[in-house]
Amino acid sequence: MLLPGSQHGHNGPMDSSSSSSKREIAAFAARMVVEEGLEYGPAKRRALRELGLPARTALPNNDEVEAEVRDYIQLYCADTQPGELRALRRLALEWMEHMAAFRPYIGGAVWHGTATRLSDIYIQLFCDDSKSAEIALIDHHVDYEPRMVTGFHGEQVEALSLHVYSHELSEEIGVHLMVYDLDDLRGALKADSQGRVPRGNLAALRRLLEQDNSTS
Repeated sequence: MLLPGSQHGHNGPMDSSSSSSKREIAAFAARMVVEEGLEYGPAKRRALRELGLPARTALPNNDEVEAEVRDYIQLYCADTQPGELRALRRLALEWMEHMAAFRPYIGGAVWHGTATRLSDIYIQLFCDDSKSAEIALIDHHVDYEPRMVTGFHGEQVEALSLHVYSHELSEEIGVHLMVYDLDDLRGALKADSQGRVPRGNLAALRRLLEQDNSTS
């Protein structure tokens, strides 16, 4: 038995409603990403709850949320966000230089340009020995908290999480050093769903900062 509208297949009213819900969730989630510093996953789940939508409602993908984040920043944070992004990139560069022996790469919002002062910094380390980065922090008397975070393939990876004071932003920023095996580096630079390089090394981040400085 066909439901009303089901004869239209994927172009029917139910599909249109799903698309509308995704846009609504993406826009709501984007606001929480920018205003509260939430990561995309928690922001989407909270948007679903606060909008009162059914638990099985299809969620937007991260690219759809990122597009809404960029729109939100352009509309409401265009005066402040570029300076905050530069400050975060400079702080990331500082820590990548500290951890240069472990092949650091910067990813996430700081790399893609959507970070604000509420965003954390995610640096991926590719180590011959998974404990070597942790030992380096201990040797330099750096306080950190080991935790598990979601990696770039959706898997759980260990992160060494720090609270680092930013003099430019006058507040502490979360810096997460995500520890990968050296073999993981081969798959880490494949283009993402938008055809972009998903992360950058020290040289790439320095080039980004030069571009930031030339346009500021």
